[in-house]
Amino acid sequence: MKHSAQGAAGTGAGAGAHAGAGRVRTAGAVRIPVQPGAADRARDRVPGGGEPDGAARGEHTHGEPPVPRPRTLVRRSSVRGQILDALRSALASGELRPGGVYSAPVLGERFGVSATPVREAMQQLALEGAVEVVPNRGFRVVERGDRELAELAEVRALIEAPVWSRLSRTVPAERWAELRPLAEATVRAASSGCPATYAEADRAFHRAVLALAGNEQLVRIAGDVHRRAQWPPAGSPSVRGRADLVADAHEHTALLDALIAGDADAVRTLIDDHFTAGH
Repeated sequence: MKHSAQGAAGTGAGAGAHAGAGRVRTAGAVRIPVQPGAADRARDRVPGGGEPDGAARGEHTHGEPPVPRPRTLVRRSSVRGQILDALRSALASGELRPGGVYSAPVLGERFGVSATPVREAMQQLALEGAVEVVPNRGFRVVERGDRELAELAEVRALIEAPVWSRLSRTVPAERWAELRPLAEATVRAASSGCPATYAEADRAFHRAVLALAGNEQLVRIAGDVHRRAQWPPAGSPSVRGRADLVADAHEHTALLDALIAGDADAVRTLIDDHFTAGH
């Protein structure tokens, strides 16, 4: 299933073609700020129209070019990060379809930003295995089959299930109870029927559980695998239906109930069921 860059993102391109400074553009449910306009750049200039001298910067210049101001760099990084989050949500929801080819300029118009932060975000997604570069065209969303999904589910089970089991024996009930709001948030997200909204809430809950182990590398690696497991397979317009999402979310609350109650048998069964299904 192949789509051209213009066809795949055509409907949103017109809506984001013009934007004033300080306004935002939407991509689905994601709000993306436009890049700094003339007014922003004017505020960044030094009074008097010139660059600050060496004394003002706290160093000798020795004739080197002026250093970009940190404020501008932070703003650009923020835009790139928000574009990356928006693209990840679009992948999880199936809005960016497997096999579809998308160009940075067209997506940039859709989000109301230049092509640069979109291209940088897409390059990060390429490193994560979500897309691949198509020379002179853009980026193609990788088509994944059932085997890859099964392999990702197995990796998640190997990483997370033993940690959950160990934590069930060492973490006190009151700490588990503190995770109740996150578990209930997954139920609300699932009820919305939006795969991208549920994917984010689901990762937040699992991340909070794994954080109890006190291992930052574990949280990072497990989170990367979890995100990849949420991308839709080839031939699927979306990830899973609302009923599947709700059933998955209720497993979170059931697990917390068993953990708080100290019911080791129930915890063991629920962990096996949860990760066998690749959730």
